[in-house]
Amino acid sequence: MKRAVFIVIVLIFSIVFLSLSGQNFTYVGASKCQICHKTEKQGMQFSIWQKTKHSSSYANLSSEKALALVKEIGLEIPPAESEKCLKCHSPLFDKAAEIKQEGVTCEVCHGPGSEYKKLNIMKNREEAVKNGLLVYESQEAIKAHCLTCHEKAHGKTFDFASSWEKIKHPLPEKQ
Repeated sequence: MKRAVFIVIVLIFSIVFLSLSGQNFTYVGASKCQICHKTEKQGMQFSIWQKTKHSSSYANLSSEKALALVKEIGLEIPPAESEKCLKCHSPLFDKAAEIKQEGVTCEVCHGPGSEYKKLNIMKNREEAVKNGLLVYESQEAIKAHCLTCHEKAHGKTFDFASSWEKIKHPLPEKQ
């Protein structure tokens, strides 16, 4: 009897583990993040993002400057349709076309939010990570992620320290 109960428990845990490990997290868009991350208690993170060039990076692909640049480099298609441009100006374009216009949106850095966006999960960092939230171990890890697009982008040198000051959005210290 004890052996049968043990086998059932092992099977249940195995099924739960396999279902979680095979989980496909999906992108939900900044509007879902905004719900909680627009308050002072959450550090006004959404409005900080809105004020950065990241939030307008896709829109910039339709600017006169972008159109001139693609002509200069000999690109035949509009920048807003070019994978070469989209991979950095809207990195989720091929994974979540419905949020392509958000540009470098929250989930580009923080991972697909379908599962960790739930309040009960977000309140527990470990659970949020298990459910898809990307957390960086150090400033160097953040910088490495940034450099996937910013290293020599458009021939410009990237100053991580000053750029980080413009986009960082920490939670306020709890009192």
